[in-house]
Amino acid sequence: MSESVVLNDAANADTDFLLYTGNFCGYCTAAKRLLERKGLAFTELNFDAGDADRHEIVEATGHRTVPVILDLRQEQPVFIGGFTELQSYLS
Repeated sequence: MSESVVLNDAANADTDFLLYTGNFCGYCTAAKRLLERKGLAFTELNFDAGDADRHEIVEATGHRTVPVILDLRQEQPVFIGGFTELQSYLS
């Protein structure tokens, strides 16, 4: 079921990337700034604001920290990882 939640969030995003974030997360802020600098649109779903269920996203991706980042520019969403992985992915 958790994978279907991520796929549904991705389908509703209609942007280049999907970010699951948390409040007071420096890496989340850095990821958003990097995407903005690259001119890439993103949808942010914040766990602390109740936009998404952290447990479901961890179950679906195996990624336990924020941000959790997916590239939506392909036919199927591509799980990137966190900020460090995003930096490598976009370079």
